[in-house]
Amino acid sequence: MNVASLFSGGKDSVFSIYIAKQWGWNITHLVTIIPKKKNSWMFHSLNIDQTKKIAQALDIQYINKISEGNKEEEVEDLKDILRDLEIDGIISGAIDSEYQRTRIEKICHDLKIKSFTPLWHKDQMKIIDEQIKAGFKNMIVGVSAFGLDEKWLGKYLDKKFINDIGKLSKKYKINIAGEGGEYETITLDGPIFKKKLIIDTYSIKWRRDSGFLNIEESHLE
Repeated sequence: MNVASLFSGGKDSVFSIYIAKQWGWNITHLVTIIPKKKNSWMFHSLNIDQTKKIAQALDIQYINKISEGNKEEEVEDLKDILRDLEIDGIISGAIDSEYQRTRIEKICHDLKIKSFTPLWHKDQMKIIDEQIKAGFKNMIVGVSAFGLDEKWLGKYLDKKFINDIGKLSKKYKINIAGEGGEYETITLDGPIFKKKLIIDTYSIKWRRDSGFLNIEESHLE
């Protein structure tokens, strides 16, 4: 099975690749859509410039396309990049987003390929726990929810994170996996990495009740 993977460089897109590899599938391409708008409905934008290096760390061919980020139109940019690939389907890291899943399925239907969502409707706490046990190094680079303050930026998803996010989920009803944009991550290392991403310099931007960690310089080691 030859598949491409929709790739943001975050925990769920990387973990979906990990699962597909365990199934014995061949990941031919990592596909990144780079939205000009930070509030894209479909695609991540935080530290999206790091995806090329992470793809190199994973040793998988990387392709990208810049999108205006307009709602409904941005899916056409994904279709344009997929139509030229010789693949049986595409993988995405969607867990609970019907908006993302249905639009990817529509693209796949038009292109006569399959859509695969290895994490779809799985227990969210279990997903994070499995990522930790597998050895993935996921860092929080964006937060936008009650209970998540500036101190969360730069934290790693570990056993303490599981305990803390569980408490906050009960108190504020936030999505444990960050599917509602409560937090965003970047994956720096893991069992399928040939090299690891090292952050050399970064800056933190904070405004009122949300903020992000912007990676300025990095290298592979």
